[in-house]
Amino acid sequence: MTTARHPAELLFGTNLVAMVTPMRPDGAISEPGLARLVDHLLGTGCDGIVVAGTTGEAPTLTDAETADLIHAVAARVGGRARVIAGVGTNDTATSTRRARQAEAAGADALLLVCPYYSRPTQAGIVAHCLAVADATGLPVMLYDVPARTGTAMAAATLVELARHPRIRAVKDAKGDLFEAMSVLADTTLAYYCGIDELNLPHLACGATGVVSVVGNVAADRNAELIRAVRDGDLDAARAIQVSLLPLTDAVMRTSQGAAMAKAALADLGIIPHAAVRPPLLQPPAEDRLRLADALAAESGGQLNRLVQ
Repeated sequence: MTTARHPAELLFGTNLVAMVTPMRPDGAISEPGLARLVDHLLGTGCDGIVVAGTTGEAPTLTDAETADLIHAVAARVGGRARVIAGVGTNDTATSTRRARQAEAAGADALLLVCPYYSRPTQAGIVAHCLAVADATGLPVMLYDVPARTGTAMAAATLVELARHPRIRAVKDAKGDLFEAMSVLADTTLAYYCGIDELNLPHLACGATGVVSVVGNVAADRNAELIRAVRDGDLDAARAIQVSLLPLTDAVMRTSQGAAMAKAALADLGIIPHAAVRPPLLQPPAEDRLRLADALAAESGGQLNRLVQ
């Protein structure tokens, strides 16, 4: 039994990866690394690439770098997957400008985080999101991640925002499954799990797909997980999720997700360097060893280690 498809799949995809931004040791963006990473993601079943999100170290990217990055990824993808550009900041004017720049650079959709640090009211969040959604003709995925922003999007806020014709989905990193199911029942929003540790329960509760950090190195396994849930084979889905636990733990629950994902990609030879920009730092040796063990375990017939 395969579950019904949500219309948002055509706008965003289902197996999305929060792509890292490959960099050289001097901090400049690595164009060869970027090309190899995009090819790797497409070759391992990713059908949506989130560019310049949190995992892409967006707070450290200039407007010009972000626009060039989106353009380069869109050109490399060539329509084979959706390109979703992170445009959210804590300033509405900056976010609307970045949304227009992303549209001009070739993005297919926008990822809009709840304004951080400023801690606006729910009415302020609504006004911010509506302003950005009105700035372009692109579909919008809201990003609800209170651990980073300091403020959650309330269920009533999501229901109100869902009335906008271009606000079509939520990347949920709040982890409140009951609220997610309630919003799903009250709106036409699609939900995407934004917490790798909760991919299976989110999918079982009706999520359309995932936006995964671990997917940088295991998008093929996420594709299998999504397919198993849709086919109603929860035993297979649980087995996949359990097999991914060591890798998920190493990437998401040690140093820092973006730094660990880059380390994993560098260890696999997919990008040439694991460089990050301050304030991020390279993971300590004990975390790299933990990651190496997880990669070795996952590569036993499952992890695609080479870019064809």
